[in-house]
Amino acid sequence: MKRRSLLGAAVPVGVAALAMAGGGQASGAAPAATGRMNRDYGLNSAGPFEIVARFDGPGPSGIAVTPGRRIFVGFPRHAINHAGATLAELRADGLHAYPDAQWSMPSDRSPPQRLMSVHGMTTDTRGRLWCIDDGKLAGQPLAPGAAKVIGIDPEKNTIFANIVLRPGIVLPDSHMNDLRVDLTHGAAGSVYVTDSSFGLSPALVVVDIATGRQRRVLATHPAAQAERGFMAVVEGRPLVFDPPRHKPGFVWGGIDGITLSPDSRTLYFCPLTSRRLYSIPTAVLSDFSTTEAQLAQAVRDEGEKGVADGLATDGQGRIYTTNFEHDAIFRRNVDGSFDTMVRDPRVLSPDGIFVDGNDVYCTLGQWNRLGGLNGGHDLRVPPYYLIRFPADPPDAVDALHVK
Repeated sequence: MKRRSLLGAAVPVGVAALAMAGGGQASGAAPAATGRMNRDYGLNSAGPFEIVARFDGPGPSGIAVTPGRRIFVGFPRHAINHAGATLAELRADGLHAYPDAQWSMPSDRSPPQRLMSVHGMTTDTRGRLWCIDDGKLAGQPLAPGAAKVIGIDPEKNTIFANIVLRPGIVLPDSHMNDLRVDLTHGAAGSVYVTDSSFGLSPALVVVDIATGRQRRVLATHPAAQAERGFMAVVEGRPLVFDPPRHKPGFVWGGIDGITLSPDSRTLYFCPLTSRRLYSIPTAVLSDFSTTEAQLAQAVRDEGEKGVADGLATDGQGRIYTTNFEHDAIFRRNVDGSFDTMVRDPRVLSPDGIFVDGNDVYCTLGQWNRLGGLNGGHDLRVPPYYLIRFPADPPDAVDALHVK
């Protein structure tokens, strides 16, 4: 039996859609032992998913889906300065530079007038595509005007917003990582950008779309910082974040994952090197008159959620969290409980994540195998995957119990 991916390639069901026994997502309940040998059932693959696309070139990061199920993928250049498109639309016949080759492919155009390194992506409530261009090319200093917020109208395939992040908002070691767009605050809306930092200077950046006004906030707040002494177990290896004493051996950083509640009243965020989830009211965050003390007071610790890179929210307010320790994607339900949505050995460095109705998309970039984290040896093994799984898998049915 075979299933066809979106690209039309026939893929064996056992490879493209791995479902745990009984179907649906895994719960916290321990399965009953069926043999004499004790074993860790948490090592089993869990949750149904399918491979939407395989990428043999640069690794993917950002993912967004606009109305009509148009799929857009970002291929950043900050780790590998590749010669391909940094933003592409995934169609039935492959990838297409987006919005066109002039913007997305390498060129001699000035940094403000081309896409340098697209990282996080999202859509607003009007279905428009937004990207954060982190501006960084591997091996080169961050050029003036390179880091910017980009808005694209998918109906016209044209850029309608190009907000360059100014010096002081962007630091020499900035890594503008992800973004969310809130159309309920500001004349044209507000953009919230996480700067996870390539160094030790993370912060949250707030941008007013109408005026281009910008500010950098929570730069010294614990909710934005990478936790010193933090240990992660990645592919079976215990690794500790303890610079400058030890070089980092896993993907690390400050404030990184970010997502909005369905009504845009609350912004959720988390540092990459942390297990905590935080939130702040957008009414406070978007108000440029609020002080740092007021912002700090408004931050709420929502508790543990595991190690997460990307975050996404569905229409019910459930938050999906990628987890690079467990090769998994978890879901935080509105009551604070968690479900395992996907777990599989191929879910390496789950990164960008996006909810489109009942479908959840996630890119797998193998970022923890980069040479910079492994003594100069690039351990990544293409292909890289874009996967999709249902937010609410169908209930299992049994032919022995018919109505």
